This record gives sequence, structure tokens and C-alpha cells, in this order.
Amino acid sequence: MENGLIDRYNRKIDYLRISVTDRCNLRCFYCMPPCGIRKLSSQEILKYEELIEIIKCARELGIGKFRITGGEPLVRKGIIGFIEKLAGLGIDFSLTTNGILLNRYGRDLFNAGLSRINISLDTLKENRFNRITGGGDIREVFSGIDAVRKLNFSPIKINVVVMRGINDDEIIDFIEWGKRELLNVRFIEFMPLSREDYFYPLKVIMDNIIEERKMVSVEVPGSGPARNFKSTDGDNIVGFILSRSEPFCNECNRLRLTSNGMLLPCLFSREGVDLKKVLREGGDIRGPFYEAVSGKPEKHNLNGIGQYQYMNQIGG
Repeated sequence: MENGLIDRYNRKIDYLRISVTDRCNLRCFYCMPPCGIRKLSSQEILKYEELIEIIKCARELGIGKFRITGGEPLVRKGIIGFIEKLAGLGIDFSLTTNGILLNRYGRDLFNAGLSRINISLDTLKENRFNRITGGGDIREVFSGIDAVRKLNFSPIKINVVVMRGINDDEIIDFIEWGKRELLNVRFIEFMPLSREDYFYPLKVIMDNIIEERKMVSVEVPGSGPARNFKSTDGDNIVGFILSRSEPFCNECNRLRLTSNGMLLPCLFSREGVDLKKVLREGGDIRGPFYEAVSGKPEKHNLNGIGQYQYMNQIGG
């Protein structure tokens, strides 16, 4: 292993989020435009073999944590075999999914070597879920959650993006549900890639909830920027990610790889480094990593969003 990737602001970069597809079986309004976007062809996205080569290189450069995202990663053909190969590398990796296909693939994922999973779920209400996701059936998500709970996935985290006027009235409901179902729930501030009016600051309500419920702060290894709390009468964790109210840019340790091979220094990067081009031309793929790290900004610029305007293109 080399000495690691250190950016201009002395931050150690050791986490890579990898989007394996831009496609999804839901159409969440904040993630994808109503008219849809042009889907990438099979030649445009990175092949699994290329992803493995990139991950091996990243590990040699000091990146020790990987997250597989989409779009929805479980819609890509061959994903189980890919997970099995990742597990064979002995790396620390996890997967984020919308949960729709977990009932079908949960056991296969577990048997392939996946042990940690995040499930994106922004409402507990059936009709509201249908509206948010453009026609999705929340019963499929609940069925998927039940399926993976019967296995030994640990932990199972529920990610809730809180949006003003959409689901900000369900925070307490999610806390009670997580406590009842023994699921860790994380509330995430909406990052306005496309819609500023949905932003809902979580700091005040977080402080109120902690005080009213007498929750105590806990350290959770591998939880990233989340501030985590636990009730005195429950075992589940409640986390808050204040990505806008209290930006954690000074501690940011991540890069993002899009499904078409662009390495992004930041979620809000105007452009990325074309890793796929270097890889397919037989070049040294360490170069794009060094270039992306050197281009990592001190803090994100919400007004500087470039070609990647929707989450399905970036992987969250």
C-alpha cells in the first residue's frame, strides 16, 4: 500500500462511493426529473471487471471503505456475482438500495458475502410513498426489510431524506417505528441538487427530540458524519446527518465514481476526472485518483452544480 491519498487541506481520502448503474426501478421526484434522463448504454458504463480493477487500485492507494450505489444497484444484471468478487477481495464494503428487490435478492446477497446494508425509505405511508417514488409499492420495501432482518445483516440502516412539506411530519413516526422494529434510522438533510424549496433544517428538531426523549450520544464506528443517539429504553440508533446546517466538508474523506467512470472530488463537483478513458486506453489509473484528490475543494459549492444535477447520476 502507498502512503495514502491526502488532499490540499490535509484530509485523508479513504472512502469511495461507487455507482454501478444509473438505472432505477423507482422514479423519486427529487432524484430524477419527471421527463427522465437518457439512459447510459452498456458500453458507456464501467464493466464489472473494470470496477474490480479500479477497486484494487483504490485499495493500494489507501482507500479502505467502499459503498455500492446506483441508481438502484440491484437492477443491474450480474450484481450478485460482483458482490461475491468484492467479498473475495476482503475489503470493507456495503450497499445502498431502495429495498424493492431485497425480498428477491436478500439471501443471495448475504450468501455472496454482503453483511452491511442501507435502505433508502423516505416515508412510512403507502400513498405518500407512491407519490414520492412515481408509482412504487411500499409493501415491497417492507417485505424486503423483513427478508434481510431474518438474515444476519448487521447493521441494517434506514436512510430518510427529510424534505419540507413532503415528509417532515414523519420524523417521530420513523423514530417510533425504528424502536419497535429494532432498526437504525438516519435522518438526512436534503441536499438541493435541483430543488431548494425542499430543504428542511434538522438541527432544531434534533435538539428538541434529544431533550424530550432523553437520548444520549453514542459513538458508532463507520457511521461517517452522522450524529448518533440512543434512547435509554431502546437498542436502536437514531442518527442525524446535517449536511447543510452543519457541513462536514472539513472532515470529508470521500470520492465518488459515477457509473460511466467519472471520478468526482465532491458531490457538487462541476466536472470529474475521466477514469474510464484512462483505463480503456491502458493508462495508469492511479493518475485520475491523484487528480481528483488534488481537485477536491475546501468546501462544497451549492451554486456550482454542473452536469450532474440528479442523484441517480451520482449515487448519492
